[in-house]
Amino acid sequence: MRERAEKIVKAVKKRSYRINPALLLYDLIILFGVCVLLLYFYSGERQLSFDEVVFFFIFAELCLLISRLSFGIYRQIWRYGGIWCYIKLLMSDAAAFVFFYSAELLLPVGKISLTRSFSLFALDLLATLAMRMMYRFVFKSANETTRSGRFYTFLLRIFAGKIAESEVGACSEGKQIAIIGAGQTGTAFAEELLNKPSAPYKPRIFVDVDKSKIGKVIYGVPVVSEEEFNYATVNDYSIQEIVFAIPQASSEKRKALYRKFGSFGCKLKIYDYPLSKMAGDGSRVVRDFDIEELLFRKQIILNDDGIYEKYRGKVILITGGGGSIGSELCRQLAKAAPEMIIILDVYENGAYDIKQELYITYKDELDVRIEILSVTDREALARVFERYRPRIVFNAAAHKHVPLMEHNCAEAVKNNVFGTLNTVELSEEYGVERYIMVSTDKAVNPTNVMGATKRMCEMIVMAHGAVSSGTVFSATRFGNVLGSAGSVIPLFKKQIANGGPVTVTDKRIIRYFMTIPEASQLVMQSGAMAKNGELFVLDMGKPVRIIELAENIISLSGLRPYNDIDIIETGLRPGEKLYEELLIKSDELKKTDNDLIFIEKDEPLEYNDLRQKLAILTAAVETGDDEKVKEALKQAVPTYMAPEEANACADDSKEMKSVV
Repeated sequence: MRERAEKIVKAVKKRSYRINPALLLYDLIILFGVCVLLLYFYSGERQLSFDEVVFFFIFAELCLLISRLSFGIYRQIWRYGGIWCYIKLLMSDAAAFVFFYSAELLLPVGKISLTRSFSLFALDLLATLAMRMMYRFVFKSANETTRSGRFYTFLLRIFAGKIAESEVGACSEGKQIAIIGAGQTGTAFAEELLNKPSAPYKPRIFVDVDKSKIGKVIYGVPVVSEEEFNYATVNDYSIQEIVFAIPQASSEKRKALYRKFGSFGCKLKIYDYPLSKMAGDGSRVVRDFDIEELLFRKQIILNDDGIYEKYRGKVILITGGGGSIGSELCRQLAKAAPEMIIILDVYENGAYDIKQELYITYKDELDVRIEILSVTDREALARVFERYRPRIVFNAAAHKHVPLMEHNCAEAVKNNVFGTLNTVELSEEYGVERYIMVSTDKAVNPTNVMGATKRMCEMIVMAHGAVSSGTVFSATRFGNVLGSAGSVIPLFKKQIANGGPVTVTDKRIIRYFMTIPEASQLVMQSGAMAKNGELFVLDMGKPVRIIELAENIISLSGLRPYNDIDIIETGLRPGEKLYEELLIKSDELKKTDNDLIFIEKDEPLEYNDLRQKLAILTAAVETGDDEKVKEALKQAVPTYMAPEEANACADDSKEMKSVV
């Protein structure tokens, strides 16, 4: 085995020093021509004899060959050569000249002047560089689709042989793309593609706003303005995909470009670093737009190493741990090296999936337990607290689907309200250090059962926080989570895959959106900074029109909204509101150390008042009558209103007017 390995190593070394005979021959011809010109025809200070010319030619070639071999010049693939390849050639020839002239002074042969020696090597270097540059140009320009391309292909077949011919054939395949941005990123991307014959893309055109570039050609690729890029351009250049290479563009600019170029029916991609995971070598890649990027705003990074210290070495219980938010909380909390993570969920598949994911990442370094039960089962929940004695509790378990809860009111109250009450009371009973509840913007002046139950949950947490001396209670409120199981994104994707149409309930409807990592980090950070009984909210910027989100996802699929895929209105669903109210109101919110996190100024309920509201809800749930449960919710949650009441004045609201 060892002998075989040594043979392989020797073979690799042998191949690595193999010289391209054609390239060496061309270098010999160039040097011979230069020597004839400067040493034979040019008399200079003295006329050299034929024998002297032959001697200096052989000696110069030996110096150049030894130096170029030492610098690895003949091991370079010149059709892919960058600036460093040419610098190495310059350095090797400079070293060869120094050696040549120094040896020539010492050898007992006829002398030639420094100027003549320098000119000999300088002219040879110039011609050698020109030959390699011409080869790169011809190789890049060779193809079988144009007259000039076929001519360059013919030249390669004559001077470069069969290898170049086969690679040129591969060069003409790949998808025809337009590159948005002829800056440093875009041109580097184009050069990378042109230097790689087997690349899956072929740059056909640049689109830029820089007037100094428009109308010019970069690496053989023309540059046009945004106004010049139209359906005719797409057809003339056979554009199949459009790739954005503008990492420094503002969110507003990217949004405008996305809208414009998404209308051409080409698939849209981006040349940038992966969002989820940096490539191993830190290089950019061509990828699809991530769902998060459809918000067209800079992703909110709430992560802070100081947060993790609050959770390090602790036993952490996450209810609803298999859901979108719960599972992301597990991922984020795993980074804090807790003593144990307990995933509690009534749905076993989600809990199992996140446990397997964590095991693949952390192996036996992370202790993960799964408990399958409902938070409404107080006895089973108590056994979990008794067995593990958690120090931190994240309550993410809840029914969140608005229309479904309108027709399952009793179950919504039982699960959301009394499930939360169970976790709150058991946290106090078992001495939990911190309790953090996941809430929603739909709890603000709710118009549906789901929002009203979550508002009731907030009141439970704040009321207990006001009287608790051991456990620190807090709730965190945020908007819709982009890409979660209950969001519109999966629905839109299924509808597009089925050929459409894509459905929206109302073209005027707007929502606040967050990504799953943003929401989870917010929950962690607000929970870490909580003192007791606070209700945290996040500044999420401007709301987004759902119809724009639908249009963007259609364009993302390489289809044209309203042409390839139609978008239709289906009417508002039960309990649905046209807009969610702004979370950030400076006159009602208190600042924190984080500029993006605020505390709502809301007085907690008196404990007796809370008990009265819970008694009303208990009596209603026991009847099993959804209408009685709704009436009970209206008594318990004074801000609960009919959706028609909120939607009637929607057009005059600040929220609707804030969306351009």
